[in-house]
Amino acid sequence: MAHIDRESIKNGFFQKMAQAAHDKGLITLTSAEERERSWRQTLSTNPNQDGSVWVFAYGSLLWNPAMHISEKTDAYLEGYHRDFCLQTYVGRGSETHPGLVLGLEQGGSCHGQALKVDPSCIEEEFSVLWSREMVASAYQPLWLPLKTDKEATLYAVAFVMDKNSPQYAGSLNFEQRCIHLAQGEGALGSAADYLFETVNALHGLGINDERLDKYVKRVESLLNESRTE
Repeated sequence: MAHIDRESIKNGFFQKMAQAAHDKGLITLTSAEERERSWRQTLSTNPNQDGSVWVFAYGSLLWNPAMHISEKTDAYLEGYHRDFCLQTYVGRGSETHPGLVLGLEQGGSCHGQALKVDPSCIEEEFSVLWSREMVASAYQPLWLPLKTDKEATLYAVAFVMDKNSPQYAGSLNFEQRCIHLAQGEGALGSAADYLFETVNALHGLGINDERLDKYVKRVESLLNESRTE
């Protein structure tokens, strides 16, 4: 299992990992030029009046941001919820047993953290972030308003699921998603561990996500069943 850190992302690890899936037509790989245009466009539309740059962490960014962060604060996003709606064929799954990772979908709400990107190296950190989150055309990076303990509204970049992506798992029901989570394993580890790490990080922040807790219960049951077969 590969160890993901800032340097491995900068060195093109995600690009190399995704190339095989792209060659098989499973994902749409983005080029370095496309990613740079995207993150520069995103930065140019920053709505924060003080120019601060924040990223909304709701999944693996909670426990492995792999960026230089100068500040973090608990945050609440209204109008979107997290769910396992993004199929992965390399990172947390394979072609025969695709896994799932989290994306934001419209409706409901979501508790997480706002991560302030170190102002001394914003462009470098956004390049790293896009190499990780936007290696395939599966997310839409949007500035969304967050509620925090700060007085003014804080806007952060949030990676929202693109429902037009071939990786969108919206047609899968809860049980099917649990099976993918229990069976998926790839270069970054298992989809189940991704689920467990995220829930542990949320619980460490005092956040209980009923949807994710339900996934944990069923996935643990499926894993136990497979061990006794």
